Amino acid sequence: MDFKIGNRMIGTEYPPLVIAEIGINHEGSIEKALHMVEDAHAAGCECVKFQSHVIEDEMIPNDVVPGNTTETIWNIMKRCALSEEAEVKLKAYVESLGMIYLCTPFSRAAAERLKRMDVSAYKIGSGECNNYPLIKHIASDGKPVILSTGMNDLESIAPAVEILRAAAVPFALTHCTSIYPTPYEKVRLGGLSELADRFPDAVIGLSDHSIGNYTCFAAVALGARVLEKHFTSDKTWPGPDVPISIDPLELKELVEGSRAIHSALGGSKTILPDEKPTIDFAYACVVSITDIKAGEKLSAQNIWVKRPGTGEIKAVDFYKLIGKKIDKDMPKDKQLKWSDILEDVDKE
Repeated sequence: MDFKIGNRMIGTEYPPLVIAEIGINHEGSIEKALHMVEDAHAAGCECVKFQSHVIEDEMIPNDVVPGNTTETIWNIMKRCALSEEAEVKLKAYVESLGMIYLCTPFSRAAAERLKRMDVSAYKIGSGECNNYPLIKHIASDGKPVILSTGMNDLESIAPAVEILRAAAVPFALTHCTSIYPTPYEKVRLGGLSELADRFPDAVIGLSDHSIGNYTCFAAVALGARVLEKHFTSDKTWPGPDVPISIDPLELKELVEGSRAIHSALGGSKTILPDEKPTIDFAYACVVSITDIKAGEKLSAQNIWVKRPGTGEIKAVDFYKLIGKKIDKDMPKDKQLKWSDILEDVDKE
């Protein structure tokens, strides 16, 4: 299930790939787009994503208004669509910074444009998850695919997965809720395990539209290895996706936090050798709390457990000593040793 985009390995054993989706937050301005690329790079993000809209091949003229704006989708895309020349310029700049350039094609013409640009992978949006003809066309290029699954259930996702499998392309599936913004109670992180169980050959991720980074952090602990959030340099800029976007500081926190969480996963509840310095001061050992005469019986009146943890007999063995005798005089506040005990004691 692991695969590579450019030089970056994606999969369970690797830190999550954080995708800063600039999308159409540039509002059609190449200058804004370049500005956001620079800010994402400065935040330590490895990957930025755009959207490729060839509107005449993508949709017919319409007056449909998305739920997160008051403008028709036709007018939005007309205003925000970038030319092929602009997209080529963006890709070159992104890659000059050592970053991964991703772009979502919303039509066959856009997919052909990205193929000419020789992108390293394709991101397919939730609206195209059940657009099986377009998925098949994209998969025919043989590049890895990251497929968002908002507005789709397991049954409608399955045919898309079969297309990707048939094309022998590696792929990731990102759980997504297509509500802008997504209330936390509708994020449904349980969908991550359902995707993993149903499609075990997929890398699993989260394409998130909730406010902030909370759900992405939780998703890492649940197995997400691709994290996608809308991104803007400035939350005061106009744009339908800006209100649900994270800014450079939040992006930096997402990159650093997701890596930290990934590093903290796994392991088992054992005592680490690295904990020895702490054991030496934090553990308690059996000590005398009065002067004890040779041959005197040990009891809670003359021994107890105190720090540091550098003695032979730890607190865990305290009760084994009760009623035993010692072979020498013992001053107060002295750590006991096993050799001080006259009678045999089970040391295990």
